[in-house]
Amino acid sequence: MTPFPEPGSTVREGLVLVLNCGSSSIKFALFDAAASPLPRQAEWNGKVDGITGAQPTFGETGVDPGPLVLDPQAPYRAALAHIRERVRARLAGRRIVAVAHRVVHGGSRYFAPVRIDDAVLADLRSYIPLAPLHQPFALEAITELHASVPAIPQVACFDTAFHHTMPDVERMLALPYDAWEQGVRRYGFHGLSYEYMAHALAERHGERARGRTIVAHLGSGASLCAMQSLRSVATTMGFSSLDGLMMGTRCGALDPGVVLHLMQVQGLTLEQVGELLYHRSGLLGVSGVSSDPRALLPLEAGDERVRAALALYVRRIVREIGALAAVLGGLDLLAFTAGIGEHNAEIRRRVCADLGFLDARLDEEANARHEAVISRADSGLVIAVERTNEEWVAARDALDLLAR
Repeated sequence: MTPFPEPGSTVREGLVLVLNCGSSSIKFALFDAAASPLPRQAEWNGKVDGITGAQPTFGETGVDPGPLVLDPQAPYRAALAHIRERVRARLAGRRIVAVAHRVVHGGSRYFAPVRIDDAVLADLRSYIPLAPLHQPFALEAITELHASVPAIPQVACFDTAFHHTMPDVERMLALPYDAWEQGVRRYGFHGLSYEYMAHALAERHGERARGRTIVAHLGSGASLCAMQSLRSVATTMGFSSLDGLMMGTRCGALDPGVVLHLMQVQGLTLEQVGELLYHRSGLLGVSGVSSDPRALLPLEAGDERVRAALALYVRRIVREIGALAAVLGGLDLLAFTAGIGEHNAEIRRRVCADLGFLDARLDEEANARHEAVISRADSGLVIAVERTNEEWVAARDALDLLAR
């Protein structure tokens, strides 16, 4: 990457790079900081996938994913280096003026984007046990960039921040009060996605979106967020990203007595329990086949475990929508987003089929076409599909912070 701009230039004179780092993938996007307002569409984006697997791939704007050779001794570092080289090739004389990172956990200290320095980085490392699938990898990227291009400002944008508006009755856990004072509470996640949805739904649906809204972020990780006046008032994920809905490989809400049983009776270690709950549960664990509904749906007719996995997945979503609708006192708008929410019409159909008590009426043809509104005209609530855009939120928030 080229150096930070010379004195006298501003953050609005170059490009902002957004990195979204997971355990086995890195999504990246470049936005034109000089454009006002900031374009929703990235100028260029892509993804390194399967970083820890046998066949990593790299894809970017205009190029389908293809094989990528990574150093097996340090595959994540090699993936970051490859992205940096591709970024250099795209600059065309322009400069990277900021790097915005999606950081999953901001703990009880960070409720807004923050410029990263050594003290902030130390705080964020202390939250790794709360988000082990994402936090350490975002921090590895931050550390690598700080070592190689220290002049470029880096900004952490937190998935937990959007839920800071939840009332204490939603954040507090029924544990001894000392736990609350020590920061053990419900934080909520997928906040960058929900922040974008608050903007996009208001633009498309106006006052209805400002009423009683539930957003269903359904991807490999999944959660629901109840909003009023476009602010989070309740969500299904809690202290960690394990809580709430059944997910691709994560269990979702679980009786804590099960964890005690696994350790006391079955003799699992703490590490083994963590591996089971994060990586071997959810759709994958119940079906024994896949974590992806796209792979499971064609198999369910002949496989009882696959049928059970999909039924449980839908039931958990319906059950939690009902709970959040009760908190809201009704429902005006239900919006589906993220990979499954945006693209899997059959999962949406099954969820909506069980929401008759909310007077939800699905337009089957609109749903099959993945239209922005998939409810019938006589539905008691609007049912929507909206593409999320976490990278744009991170870019916008980083630029706003640095321009102050």
